[in-house]
Amino acid sequence: MKIKIKKKNKLISIVTFCFNEQDNVVELYERIKNVMKNISYDYELIFIDNQSSDNTVSLIKNLIAKDKKVRLIVNARNFGHIRSPNYGILQSNGDACIAITSDLQDPPELIPELLQKWRDGFKVVLLVKKSSEENSIFYFLRKSYYKIINKLSDVPLIDNATGAGLFDKKIVSILKDINDPYPYLRGLLCEIGFPIGKVYYDQPRRKRGLSKNNFYTLYDHAVLGVVNHSKVPLRLMTIGGFALSFLSLFIALSFLFLKLFFWNSFQLGTAPILIGIFFFGAMQAFFIGILGEYIGSIYTHVRKLPLVFELERINFKK
Repeated sequence: MKIKIKKKNKLISIVTFCFNEQDNVVELYERIKNVMKNISYDYELIFIDNQSSDNTVSLIKNLIAKDKKVRLIVNARNFGHIRSPNYGILQSNGDACIAITSDLQDPPELIPELLQKWRDGFKVVLLVKKSSEENSIFYFLRKSYYKIINKLSDVPLIDNATGAGLFDKKIVSILKDINDPYPYLRGLLCEIGFPIGKVYYDQPRRKRGLSKNNFYTLYDHAVLGVVNHSKVPLRLMTIGGFALSFLSLFIALSFLFLKLFFWNSFQLGTAPILIGIFFFGAMQAFFIGILGEYIGSIYTHVRKLPLVFELERINFKK
């Protein structure tokens, strides 16, 4: 007599990162629950909290009390908008990991489309914005940045990808092996080289709470993408240095010629000297700044600190 063994459903790990999102986490949970009840996969919902100062953690603990599919990691401090989300993804144990933000600007209703692309064979599926209701200045800056970074990067990147999406367990395993202490996820996924599926959507405006993005976070993300995935700025510095040295030599010879042949009528004045000093000083400061970013990245990697330190984790299997 043959015993039929019930086939276990695949597990989907849904990871969402939050910082002071007390106005959104409950609605996010409800919307994910409503979506997943119509999908024939088991799932776990992992919240990773970046040391919120509001009631975000207590609300998630209330959700855990009534739903054992919910899990929580609380960071020991705020580890920033890059390290904490990546750490959350690495804590997933599912056959696939879906990463979305907790501000509801990555609609959970897109999960079925992500899963369909996964079933179609894509190991990586990214959410890509067709348009956005966010601040028009920020949206313009983002689009401009994607164009620039694509021209500079050693590998082609996905324009307007938010970083949210689905990652097969094979991709998560590769990311764990890379063990990057300050990763630019969108670049890493392209560098790994697997075909990337895309789900296009119109990003809604944030309804509640304040955006955690500001000029510094955008700058940090932008520089990280360049430093981690391109040597072009360093080469431009070398080329620029040669060009400026030849320019300086040309100007020096021109002034020498004018002074020798028009001794009485040619007056140098102080303006060109001051302009030259400030120009070359600014270029030196700019080049030193670029070098500093690369050195800072090297220093971060040399220290080999973990992405985050946990204060507590709740409802994870031991």
